[in-house]
Amino acid sequence: MKVLLSWLREFAPIEGDPAELADHLSDLGMAVEEMRILPSLDGVVVARVAGLRPHPEADRIQLVDVELPGSVGEGTAGALQVCCGAFNMAVGDLVPLATVGTTMPGGLEIGERRMRGQLSQGMCCSAAELDLGADAEGIMILPSEFELGAPLMSQLGLAGDVLYDLEVNPNRPDAMSVAGVARDLAARLGVPFRIPVPLVRETGEDISTVASVQIIDADLCGRFGVRVIRDVTIGQSPPWMQARLTLCGMRPINAVVDVSNYVMLELGTPNHTYDLALVPGGYLGTRRSSEGERLVTLDGSEREMLRGDGLIVDRDDRPIGISGVMGGENTEISDSTTAVLLELAWWDRLSISRTSQRLGLRSEASMRFERGTDHELVPAALDRFCELLDRVTPGGVSVCSGRLDGRGDLPPATRVRVRPARMSHLLGRPFSADELRGLLDPIGLQCAVLEDDADGALEVTIPSFRPDVETETDVAEEVARHYGYGRLGRTVPRSPEPGRLTPAQRLRRDLRRVLVGAGLSEAMPNPFLAPDAVRRAGIDGAEPVRLLNPLATEESVLRPSLLPGLLTAAAYNSSHRNDTVSLFEIGVVFGPPPAGGAADTAADKTAAAVLPVETEHLGAIWAGGEAADAVHLTELIAAAFGLELDLKNANDLDGMHPVRAAQVLRGEQAIGVVGEVDPVVCERHGLAQRCAWLQVIVEPLLAAASAAAERPYQLVSTYPSSDIDLAFAVPDGVQASQVRSTLLASGGDELRSVDLFDIYRGDQMDPGTRSLAYRLRLQADDRTLTDEQVADIRQRCIDAVEHAHSAALR
Repeated sequence: MKVLLSWLREFAPIEGDPAELADHLSDLGMAVEEMRILPSLDGVVVARVAGLRPHPEADRIQLVDVELPGSVGEGTAGALQVCCGAFNMAVGDLVPLATVGTTMPGGLEIGERRMRGQLSQGMCCSAAELDLGADAEGIMILPSEFELGAPLMSQLGLAGDVLYDLEVNPNRPDAMSVAGVARDLAARLGVPFRIPVPLVRETGEDISTVASVQIIDADLCGRFGVRVIRDVTIGQSPPWMQARLTLCGMRPINAVVDVSNYVMLELGTPNHTYDLALVPGGYLGTRRSSEGERLVTLDGSEREMLRGDGLIVDRDDRPIGISGVMGGENTEISDSTTAVLLELAWWDRLSISRTSQRLGLRSEASMRFERGTDHELVPAALDRFCELLDRVTPGGVSVCSGRLDGRGDLPPATRVRVRPARMSHLLGRPFSADELRGLLDPIGLQCAVLEDDADGALEVTIPSFRPDVETETDVAEEVARHYGYGRLGRTVPRSPEPGRLTPAQRLRRDLRRVLVGAGLSEAMPNPFLAPDAVRRAGIDGAEPVRLLNPLATEESVLRPSLLPGLLTAAAYNSSHRNDTVSLFEIGVVFGPPPAGGAADTAADKTAAAVLPVETEHLGAIWAGGEAADAVHLTELIAAAFGLELDLKNANDLDGMHPVRAAQVLRGEQAIGVVGEVDPVVCERHGLAQRCAWLQVIVEPLLAAASAAAERPYQLVSTYPSSDIDLAFAVPDGVQASQVRSTLLASGGDELRSVDLFDIYRGDQMDPGTRSLAYRLRLQADDRTLTDEQVADIRQRCIDAVEHAHSAALR
């Protein structure tokens, strides 16, 4: 937000050193990012065009005779002669003249020079050449009341002016206007603040005979004000207005548009103008759109509406504007416009934000509507527009008598009970009720004493221009801002309890330690993906969540799985000859809202209805690893946290090998997948080797780990252990985990662990079978196992596996 000091002074007698004023603004929460003292442009003066003559040797240059008091030159009757490439001047016009010796804003030094044999004794200047506008095509034509020979900047009222570039946070909608900034600064300096009452000459017919307003959806539009202005001339706005708009970041276009932008910057009230001749009967209605309605907006693009978007419609229910975002091309102001229908409304903030972001139409107006505008200022802003347009239009305009003021659902006035003791506790120093009133009343937060209140509390009425202030804590922030954070002093808050990790945070750290201990490195891939990255990873399930405003156009969806990111990381390592990298990530994946999100009814504004579902997952990948490696890590995690996890073969898992993958189960609940990545997916990513993969949902994993946290201590046996190896020919339909479970169940207490160490398929095996080799560790707590006892356990295990799985010992 850019503001001029001279503009601020139109609302309050603000005086002081510009640097000190900048410090006050920053201390009030509007950080000054840049302060620029405008140059005086010494040598640029007001001159009169005394004559225009063609250049004898150049068709695109004319000779302009310009008069200054006491000037002597080579022009007609002793006027200065200037060679000029612009032809928009007439004899008698006042123009800016850069005299010989002047240094222009761009660094050019003006000197006497000859152009095609003719002497040029200065330069007639355009607004762009003086950094006072965007028009570089024609010379700047000055008002006739300017003093001949006077410095231009003093006549524009900009000499020595100061331009502040402020950082305004989203919670300060009042600071998105010159008046709002002036109010805050005036309160800090202790000077009176006032918004001048506009003076409007009403010379036209009654507005009710030419226009009407209807608010169809009251929750969309709380207030809809209209004025009608006739005898409008579409010309250029005066230089002082163009200069102010340019310096504040707006491009001057024509008088009507410039006045509209000027009022928006001054009062923070966006408005829109329609060509009255193009609006049947002068009727304006506001309603929510139906699915699929279309409108060509002012930028020439056809926009398709979703159900619930805000529209402005004419008498025939034809859309002529998108509420608070952009007007329609079908009612646009043009050079032939003679009557203007002026609209200034208060819109529901969430509706404007949703439509603006979806359509990608972010503007100064929509930004203000999203933060919140002042519905009480609607009449004054309408009148200010009429006053300014009458002022800048040669011969004035005719304003119809009266205003139309439609009413919808406006937010009720907020009243907050403020206790001096609570303010003192929050801010760290004592505040009396009188001190609070002295700080709050000047910024519009009106205080009244609550009679018979035991705490001596105040009732603070929140003004309509501060929708961000809702609670006693918000009021405390306003007190702190205007008292000065620097004056409050610094104290280190003390907590009744020392800081510590929550149980969930401790378990996450433990999980990371297990993964790092298993030899994996943590990676942090980007959660934003290109749509084709999801397909390349073999994920063909639900459509990924798309971003309306992606940071990069090629990364426009949120990841539905950790697989694409970790595959890309593995492929990058492989391209740099690190073929056996093993990585893990604990991160969030995103799914669509349960009921379809923003496409639902506009009335459903809960976060669950519009935001994607976020689920925290653990993903781990081994380049060059096999399914057994992923299963081993699953068992390692289960053992570390005392969990019971089961595996169930599955042949249709997204991105996974069709016969070397399984679901990870906790009871009957599927919480992840384990196995190998589909070879086709690996090939798409340039990975020539196999890739083992594990992905599990973290929440149920940690919940189970938390429940199993209090595990009893188990005595470590001091007696020797014995290892035996068993290899079975097993049908392909039998899971390796099922065989392991059978071995554990049949081995008894002395069977301490079972590890799969080899899988074999080949010519030596019957079709449809494979060899699974397990290492069994036997150990007793109270004795050394004899050979006979080891043999007995071995035979029990063999018999159980052969009987349960139609297997044969190899």
